[in-house]
Amino acid sequence: MSKEIPYKIYLEESEMPKQWYNVRADMKNKPAPILNPATLKPVTVEELEPIFCTELAKQELDDTTPYFDIPEEILGFYKMYRPAPLVRAYCLEKKLGTPAHIYYKFEGNNTSGSHKLNSAIAQAYYAKKQGLKGVTTETGAGQWGTALSMACSYFDLDCQVYMVKVSYEQKPFRREVMRTYGASVTPSPSMNTEVGRKINAEFPGTTGSLGCAISEAVEAATTQEGYRYVLGSVLSQVLIHQTVIGLETKAALDKYGIKADTIIGCAGGGSNLGGLISPFAGEMLRGEADYEIIAVEPASCPSLTRGRYAYDYCDTGKICPLAKMYTLGSGFIPSPNHAGGLRYHGMSSIVSQLYDDGLIKARSVEQSEVFKAATEFARVEGILPAPESSHAIKVAIDEALKCKETGEEKNIVFGLTGTGYFDMVAYQKYNDGKITDYIPTDEELEKSFATLPTV
Repeated sequence: MSKEIPYKIYLEESEMPKQWYNVRADMKNKPAPILNPATLKPVTVEELEPIFCTELAKQELDDTTPYFDIPEEILGFYKMYRPAPLVRAYCLEKKLGTPAHIYYKFEGNNTSGSHKLNSAIAQAYYAKKQGLKGVTTETGAGQWGTALSMACSYFDLDCQVYMVKVSYEQKPFRREVMRTYGASVTPSPSMNTEVGRKINAEFPGTTGSLGCAISEAVEAATTQEGYRYVLGSVLSQVLIHQTVIGLETKAALDKYGIKADTIIGCAGGGSNLGGLISPFAGEMLRGEADYEIIAVEPASCPSLTRGRYAYDYCDTGKICPLAKMYTLGSGFIPSPNHAGGLRYHGMSSIVSQLYDDGLIKARSVEQSEVFKAATEFARVEGILPAPESSHAIKVAIDEALKCKETGEEKNIVFGLTGTGYFDMVAYQKYNDGKITDYIPTDEELEKSFATLPTV
């Protein structure tokens, strides 16, 4: 006899994952190695050490170790807000009139308001363990910068954040949370770095991009003694840390004998999506189960659905290593939409390889439809979702309505990456009917593709 499914499925503290999972260990087609832009040869740990913490550089390049033990200090921090609940969206199901069962993994139950804290605390821990003075980083919508400022405060590290200029202006209170936790926050591109001045000269009046901010943060890290650069998405090390999301999700489903049919996540750089889907993709790779996995990205920055699978620079300033990924070109500057965390020009090499191998699907959605879904969700489920998360909500609703037409009782699981309480300018524009949709033209994308490096 099956158990009655509660509104919220909680794991006990003792059931929290003690290891992170590295899906690359189970991938027959490994992601292509990241390359040194000067030599075009695979980078080594030694070459990454001036930029990243040594332990993180090792995790970045390790594609054979299936599990990494989570250090006790990190587990202790996790216990302040984890395990995170897996919620059955009974009210949304009723509103939609669907036979589908909808579940969401809620990652917004911490002050940073998002899943980003899962990797921020890990990266801060390794920086402290290495004896560094501080770290530099970029942030788009601000969730990552907020999470990192909290983590650095916990370990008494200096935190320097370069925030994409459009988000810096749209989200002043997100900026102030970072400053409250002791971080310095600079709008990017700035005039504080050589690469920032170059970008401002080439793109006068630009509202910035994650690629721009990454370039500035890397320059800041490599020109200051005792500092390293940390990143909130895209990198394989980040996806490893974020697998705590998927591991908890799978454990919660297993606890009640639930088999997911469709798993949905928003996709920007790939940290949330990769963290959510990795344990499930691992089962698919090992031939143990089958799932439909859908990555959802903004139509204004469609790296998976309209990008090229090629080697490209990870940053606009072209000072970072080259990664093979689905990309729109490192010089692509997306329109200033309100899903700031989904405005990166490329996609995680892991997610890109899984997509190219056909293990996951991808869809792009327009901003106005995203906010419509966000509002519908908020009114019945009681959580105001982040614009990024709402991309997954939009497609989860679409899939549930398909089940309404067919009568199929699917189990739909999506990642609710965080809350939208710092995104009220965006919600105000939606409520005032001023949200606009922008889709780049083929000509714009071709112009950006023309700048891809020859590898």
